[in-house]
Amino acid sequence: MKLTVLVDNNTLIDQCYVGEPGVCYYIENNNDKILFDTGYSNVFIENARKMNIDLSKINKLIISHGHDDHAGGLKYLFTEKKDVELIAHPDCFNYKEKDNMYIGSSMTKEELQNVCNLNLIKEPTEISKNLIFLGEVPTIFDFEERKVIGNYHKDNQIIEDKVMEDSAIVYKSDKGLFIITGCSHSGICSIIEYAKNVCNDNRIYGVIGGFHLLENNEKLDKTIAYLKENNIKDLYPCHCVSLEAKIKIAASTPIKEVGVSQVIEI
Repeated sequence: MKLTVLVDNNTLIDQCYVGEPGVCYYIENNNDKILFDTGYSNVFIENARKMNIDLSKINKLIISHGHDDHAGGLKYLFTEKKDVELIAHPDCFNYKEKDNMYIGSSMTKEELQNVCNLNLIKEPTEISKNLIFLGEVPTIFDFEERKVIGNYHKDNQIIEDKVMEDSAIVYKSDKGLFIITGCSHSGICSIIEYAKNVCNDNRIYGVIGGFHLLENNEKLDKTIAYLKENNIKDLYPCHCVSLEAKIKIAASTPIKEVGVSQVIEI
């Protein structure tokens, strides 16, 4: 598996690409060319073009959850019908709002059904050889209790949004599991533990993505203890991880830098 960072908050030094506070990864796995999230805007398309990555060749698209920093770029990708399978949780494309502002996907479920092969999945499912979409992730650790982020609309009701659709994908390698996540609203420790259970493998080789660790608090302390206990070789906290949190994590377990154009091969 080969992963290229198309969008992240950060760019790497001496690399002339554009960053934005979102996530988009381009993944090559056997014959599959996969896009994981799309960031806020069309930045992922511009960065891919500069990297000579042809996004017209992708055959699968994974959306980790329905917030606009992960699904905002959809309308730039689907300007016409494409033979692409879009995989996400069934609640991913609900109308989402916070403080009277829309914070959801740039395309509705109905619009997406007209331009791609929409596959909404709640259960863990193999989407490519040794690559698993986790579906709905249960809360395993009480310190990762889900927080309400605005509201979503469903069946003519307005419901507090705990982002239950938040998911991740896992690559099963000979060295252990490599986990790719968007924002980890489900809790990064719960995601890792659930991946272990789903894949029947307790070895965690690496993790990349947003861990949603923004404050110096008990949750951060317990997360650090869990990460250290799992002895993760390659840890790439990015996107929604504060500098303070990264510094504190790095004091206990080694972390790696993340930026646009970075390539990771497993």
